[in-house]
Amino acid sequence: MKIATILGTRPEIIKMAPIIDEISKRDIDQIVLHTGQHYDKEMSDTFFKDLDIQTPDYNIHVGSGTHGKQTGLMMKGIEEVLLDEKPDIVLVQGDTNAVLAGALVASKLHIAIGHVEAGLRSFDMTMPEEVNRRAADVCSTMYFVPTVESAINLLAEGYSRKNLFVTGNTVVDACFRHLEIAKKRGIEEETLKTLNIETMENILTLTMHRAENVDVKERVVSIIEALKELDDMNIIFPIHPRTKNMLEKFELFDELNNLEHVHIIKPLGYLDFLQLTSASTLILTDSGGLQEEAITLSVPALTLRYNTERPETVTAGGNILVGSNKDAILENARKILDDKDFADKMKNAVNPYGDGDSAKLTVDAIEEYYNKGLLDIEAPEDIMTSFSRKMKTVTDDISVSEFEGMEDALVHMVFDGENMRFPTDDLNLNGMVVSYDKRE
Repeated sequence: MKIATILGTRPEIIKMAPIIDEISKRDIDQIVLHTGQHYDKEMSDTFFKDLDIQTPDYNIHVGSGTHGKQTGLMMKGIEEVLLDEKPDIVLVQGDTNAVLAGALVASKLHIAIGHVEAGLRSFDMTMPEEVNRRAADVCSTMYFVPTVESAINLLAEGYSRKNLFVTGNTVVDACFRHLEIAKKRGIEEETLKTLNIETMENILTLTMHRAENVDVKERVVSIIEALKELDDMNIIFPIHPRTKNMLEKFELFDELNNLEHVHIIKPLGYLDFLQLTSASTLILTDSGGLQEEAITLSVPALTLRYNTERPETVTAGGNILVGSNKDAILENARKILDDKDFADKMKNAVNPYGDGDSAKLTVDAIEEYYNKGLLDIEAPEDIMTSFSRKMKTVTDDISVSEFEGMEDALVHMVFDGENMRFPTDDLNLNGMVVSYDKRE
């Protein structure tokens, strides 16, 4: 078996590192293709070596550009590699343009696709990430979903439960794995020097880069006004170049930079940043991935957005959506900083993304599919049979797999009277409403 992994951005490399590592441990043939979507020095071989994973076999150096130009160049480069390497499955992660390009190319070449972190939905189609993740799911063969909630999103869109694998999120594996690497290398001392602070106490880590925030002056002003009143914290702000440009355009950069308790610094390396976030008292962010890392590291998070494709973090209690509203930011920040019980409740929120075995579960599933011949994408030889979609209330003690065998059907969705349930093989359906496809 040969597995190809497509990477385009730093978060993809970070989250896929545990899976690449797991594949290597099993001596499975693999290739790693880096599109160079966000290519810089830190995305070079050094970054891969820092994470103790193999460097890319291919780098097509796409660079930045418009969505159409970037995606088109990626598709051309990816297609050439896949035609030459002929992998059994292509793995893509998340919702970047590299994911979209990889999924489209592999599907056209009839190569199986495994979408890692599938099923996330913000339901905001103005987000390019939402378009990318939905398109990738349409193309995929195997769906490695982080939570049951994400799996139910896919069931609601008509995907078969047989292809969904609730693995947890590799962000947990990555945080544990990479924090250990950072500690072994004594990164914390270097981090203190970089931040120009004496101790990792009273830290509020701020990240802000999304267009819906930084491109709207009123929102930026509101956030800055909130930061002014959080003057009992050391606010560390690794600023994105685009964010800095917009702050300067709005003539707000000097105002923020002149606040004594706000430390604006250049973007940190991943291991430095992981040390920073793990030592933080509070995280204020509009990043999707940082919402996951915060709850994994037991750090309360306030998200500067009005929606999120990580609602599980909010439901679990480790994350609060505050938008760009000054009052909401301050009210919730003060609760966390001044109310120990409230802060402890957020810190102790149960991580919805698992215990750190996502990579193992993912590769287990791929090996099983390969051994069963389920990765082969071939034109059908049998004439399609018709089916009807039905719904009924089950009144007997019967499992999902038993129900499917008895009815010659595929269970689609299950409702227990209050919540949708993911139809695992052994789920007892007694008293539940079942939606299923029955073969005629």
